[in-house]
Amino acid sequence: MTSAHIPSPGQSPDTAGHFGGPEPYRTTVTTTRPYQDVVALADQLLAAWLKQEGAEEPPPAGTDPGVERLRPGPRILLDRDNGLLRSNLPEPDDPPEAAPGSSPASSSPASPAFAGTAPRSTAAATTTAAAATVPAGRYARRRLRTPVPHGTHQLTVTIAADDRITWVRLEAEHLAAGPAARPAGRVPVPELARTMLALIDATDGSAPVGPLPRVVTPAEVDALIDQLCDPDRSLPTVVASVPPAVPVDNWLAGAVHPLVRQLTGLASLYVLDHAALPHFNVALEYHKVYGGAVRTYLPEVDPASRADSARHSVMPRHRIEEDVRRAAALIAREPRRAAAELPLPPLLAAVPVLQLPVEPKRRPHPAVPVQQQPKPTPEHHGTEQAEPSDRAEQQARADELQRIRRSLLLARRRERRLLAENSEQYAVLRGITAQVRALTEQLRAVAGPDAADLLRLTTDPLARAAGEAGETAAGAESASGEEPDTPVSFGDLVGRFDEFPLLEFTGDYKETLALDGQNAGTGWAKLTWEGLTALQEYAAAAVRGEAHGDFKQWCEHTPPGCHRFPPRKAVRGESRTVESHTKWKRERMLPVPECVDSSRRAFMGAHLRIGGGRTAPRLHYLDDCSGSGRIYVGYIGLHLTNTRTN
Repeated sequence: MTSAHIPSPGQSPDTAGHFGGPEPYRTTVTTTRPYQDVVALADQLLAAWLKQEGAEEPPPAGTDPGVERLRPGPRILLDRDNGLLRSNLPEPDDPPEAAPGSSPASSSPASPAFAGTAPRSTAAATTTAAAATVPAGRYARRRLRTPVPHGTHQLTVTIAADDRITWVRLEAEHLAAGPAARPAGRVPVPELARTMLALIDATDGSAPVGPLPRVVTPAEVDALIDQLCDPDRSLPTVVASVPPAVPVDNWLAGAVHPLVRQLTGLASLYVLDHAALPHFNVALEYHKVYGGAVRTYLPEVDPASRADSARHSVMPRHRIEEDVRRAAALIAREPRRAAAELPLPPLLAAVPVLQLPVEPKRRPHPAVPVQQQPKPTPEHHGTEQAEPSDRAEQQARADELQRIRRSLLLARRRERRLLAENSEQYAVLRGITAQVRALTEQLRAVAGPDAADLLRLTTDPLARAAGEAGETAAGAESASGEEPDTPVSFGDLVGRFDEFPLLEFTGDYKETLALDGQNAGTGWAKLTWEGLTALQEYAAAAVRGEAHGDFKQWCEHTPPGCHRFPPRKAVRGESRTVESHTKWKRERMLPVPECVDSSRRAFMGAHLRIGGGRTAPRLHYLDDCSGSGRIYVGYIGLHLTNTRTN
């Protein structure tokens, strides 16, 4: 890892010389099992794994405070430490959740956008306040390092408890041997997690966290909904539906189990049987799941809010059946991010960083067969201490990481609320705009030739624009359907891209701004804006599972009140000639965030036609509504190379 790496309390800071690798695995759960039982189970599972790998079984761990390092096999290190939790935690300095100048009513979690989530903020405030004063407790930590190609695999188990509850944190990381050896992807779910979480009856709030999904019957629907709305839930909950006429067991074995295998410890898992499905969807009118789709419910579900439903992404059945491995990687992306970003609970935050003295370099010894090697003996470091200044610096970095995680949690919560409020206001505006259009057309039909004079007298900007344009026969029809504030240039359009919360522009602005120099730039900008508006409305429906198809089908069957984009201008993909041509395909490998593809590039064959002709502009995009809940626009510019542009 690089020197900028900040260790967490469950992770040792002595990783100098290692470099970052694949995305780590992290999860935090609770259990009602006694602290000593959980520690003994962790030791037992680690010993069993070492024995299976041909290493020596470590001796029983002591209960006295201190640190010990074992060498149970070649290049295998097992660090064990026990002790008391810190009591002098730094005071939290989280930023206020409300924006400056906002009223308490508008910034409260009990506002209409999240009317059902007030207890969650109360719990968060309690956690923040408790972060500075932790009850007396104790901890145990086990860190296992084993060699793997191009680096080292590190597994850390941290257990902290007081007289009320026991917390367990599991972390798996790949420590690359150098900057040139950084494999992409994710660290797989450790087998220890699959075994241990089931044995300790791990929970997240009131939701069980296990390796396999639970089948929900009608009698259990209410309990599931209570868990979705539980303010103490911090991990996502994944709920799968079963297609009609497909037996539950068949769907579980063929689709659900392979789909959720990467979610162990990262989410609570459920499957609604055929009888439970209608009860669930009636109770959650705006958060439905059906037809074999799988929905990921993030924390703080508000069943009464239509806008809130957009946060909880839907994986459709066809995506699962097309490529279940790809679908499994997509559905695990958000839970991985959420688990990694969560601030530690107070007990785990009070665990001190692992301190091991710098070991003297050892002279190389002749190779000794494994069977002749002595059994591992602990190297006790209970009385040895690292330099006080180094220890204080490492602890300060860990505390800073915890502070950043708390701030990020509050910032994301505020972002969600503002997006929900914006979505609700946009829906109201869309309805009013449709009403104005309908009334304008009625007025035009009734007044006939006098419509232009009547419209000129109104104070409504949309109707006034339509009336003024009505004096020109050629432009009357187009002006009556134009939005009141449509950009007239690509410079204006680029500056207003943030008006589309579910669209993200990842391309080069220079290519887009260059379109203003073309003769048809003004008309192109208006048509591009119409396409972006339609994409935003489609994305909002898609993340709720209400789009019923892709964007092309959305354009062919646009719901009432939504902006209509010409279906013939929405193209699903490029021709086979383009896709098989190396150079042309490379032009369409456009930027995306790392959370979408580890290479930061993705093929964007889907596009919108902006105008006609061989060099007319194109808007290329990637529909990732079923994954990250976003549409990524990678290119707006002149037509990319194909058979016609050559």
